[in-house]
This record gives sequence, structure tokens and C-alpha cells, in this order.
Amino acid sequence: MKNILEQHLQNQINKRKEENNLRFLASSNPNNIDFFSNDYLGLARNEELQQQILEEYKIQAHRFNTCRIGSTGSRLLSGHNEYFEELEAELAHFFKAEKALFFGSGYHANVALLSSILTRNDIILYDSLVHASLKEGYRLSPAKHFSFKHNDVGDLEKKIIRVKNSNEHQNILVVVESIYSMDGDIAPLQKLVEVCEKYDANLVVDEAHSTGIFGENGNGLVTELGLEKQIFARIHTFGKAFGVQGAAILGSETLINYLINFSLPFIYTTAPPLFQLVSVKKAMGFLKIHQKELVEKLNENIKLFVFQSESGSITPIQIIPIAGNENCQKAALQLQKEGFEVRAIKSPTVRKGDERLRICLHSFNTESEILSFLETLNQAEKKLLQNSKEL
Repeated sequence: MKNILEQHLQNQINKRKEENNLRFLASSNPNNIDFFSNDYLGLARNEELQQQILEEYKIQAHRFNTCRIGSTGSRLLSGHNEYFEELEAELAHFFKAEKALFFGSGYHANVALLSSILTRNDIILYDSLVHASLKEGYRLSPAKHFSFKHNDVGDLEKKIIRVKNSNEHQNILVVVESIYSMDGDIAPLQKLVEVCEKYDANLVVDEAHSTGIFGENGNGLVTELGLEKQIFARIHTFGKAFGVQGAAILGSETLINYLINFSLPFIYTTAPPLFQLVSVKKAMGFLKIHQKELVEKLNENIKLFVFQSESGSITPIQIIPIAGNENCQKAALQLQKEGFEVRAIKSPTVRKGDERLRICLHSFNTESEILSFLETLNQAEKKLLQNSKEL
């Protein structure tokens, strides 16, 4: 017999089932064509890079007398080594920042940053569509937090003025993404910088989905626009176009030293293992050589998809709106049966009524795969429309 708490948990699960938005783990079909992963440049499946990582790991594993499979502790205890320092120096140079601090994941980095740097007298203003990890970060912060309309610089400015009028001495942190993960649209970074500088606000940019794709050798949209010196902090993650795992916060030496001393998610977390560091370093080196050709092929695929589908996105993330969790899930399952790996993005991940298929394009997708997918998608949408009319 279940106790009261377990019954409450089961009731919540049952409610999700009734609303057709129950999450569950499902392995992808390896024979299907990938239109759902964040491996935009194919590095996660690149055999040359894999071999480079394995060879480098063998070399570095013998370098440290105390090296183990795991790092054995936090970086402030037993988990630190010289390779961290070398990697972080290279990351800072690559992303044109003063300093870098490595984390095990982008979620971890976002929470570590936003939860620790402000006081209860400060304010966080965030784009309404920022990632869940950024939301978790500001919820853990003692600072007050308010949203502004998505990509609406005018609305942001109104809210900054309101904050300044109430207390001109408050620190203001503005939080955005350079490319939004669920919509594929791009933040107006130049205008955001101008507004933040006008009112002495501090801009934080999550570059998860621009890392590897935009900028010199993939160093992000901020640097492509030449804005790196005007951003308070950037978060670059390596589980997307880099094809590996991890993240780095980029900022001033003062910011990084502060995080090492005051960010609880950094201080009390076991350090990432050596293999993860090696993977990021070799992926960065691989992009310095191959990024241009890979991005050219990716952009060709994006242009083809946009032309054929009349999509408005110029990024690898393409959105097919299908309202309703049930209809969206049916469309995804139909496409999977036809040999295409796609996933339905259902509420509450997105707002109710804004459900969609999230399509990810890659450098390794072929023209015939894209055209075949779009034809199959069109048939699936017609079938859903016909079924809804019959009902």
C-alpha cells in the first residue's frame, strides 16, 4: 500500500498521462535518419575525432601520477590538475575572454552563475523563453526576478527604467540566449548590448546553440558580432555542435575568482574527469581545422529546408507547429515509423497551444534525406487534418 507522499506522486503521473504529456525514456532507432539531435556538425559521430580523443587520453592518463578514472573530488580538494588550467586558458583564448571556468554541463554552469552572484537587493530580468537551467539559476538566487517579452528590447527597456526608478543603486542582470533552443530564433544582441550599456545593466548570454556554428572556428555569435568585451558573462556548452560534453563560463578574472570562492554548485561538486577535459580540448582543435567546411554544408542544408518549407529560421533548429500534445505526438510517431528520428515538444515544455516538432538539421544530412523528410511530413500533416475533420 502506498503512503500519502507516493500516492501524491502517482496522482501527478496520472494527471500527466491524462493530458498526453507524460515523459518517458525511449531509445532512438539507429537505422532512422537523425533530425532530432543537437549534433549539428556531426562531431559526436566523427571517427577521426574519436580516435584523436582516445590517443590524447592515453597520453594524458600517464602524465599525472595521481590520475584515476574519476577525478576523486571537487577541484578545491583532490579533483584539480594542470590540465584544467591548460584547457581553461585555451578556452579563454578561443572564445576571446579574459578567463574561463569549466563545468560538467551547461545546466550546471547556468545554475552556478545565476544562483551565486547577486544579493536580495538586486534584479534579474530574463527573456521569457530562456532555458530551464537559467530559470533554475534565478530561482535559486536571492535576487528578485522578472521576465520581459521574448526578443522585445523595448519591453526590456521599460522594465529596466521601472527598476531604476525604484532604486537606482540595484545591480541588474539581463539574461538571454543567443539562439533559442525551442524556437531556433536569434536574439537581437547588438540592441540588447546598447540598452544594457545605456542603463548600466549586465548582460549574460547563453551561447549553447551558437557554439561551434557561429563565429571564428565556432566561438559563438557574440564574438562574430564583436561584442565579447561588452558582455558580463557568456556560457558556452560542448554537448551540441562540439559533439562532446561540458561547459564553460567566460568572463573577467574577477568573475571567475568570485565563482571559485562563492558559487556552491562549483565548490561542492566533484570535478569532471580527465576524459571529459580531453574530449573538449580535442573537439576545439578539430573545429579549428574543419569548422568552416562543416558549417558550409550545414548552411546549405538549412537553405534547402527553408526554401522547401518556407520556414523563417536561419539556424539548424526548425519548428513545425502542431497544436495539441496528442496530435503532435501522433505526427512524431508517424515520422519515426517512416524512418525519421524526430521528437514532439509538448506542453508544459512549451506553452499550451504552442506544441511543435523540433527539427534539427546537420552537416551530415543529405539533400535527398531532407526532401524525403519534408514530403513525408507533408503527408503526415494531411493525415492529421483529415482525421480531425472526420472527428
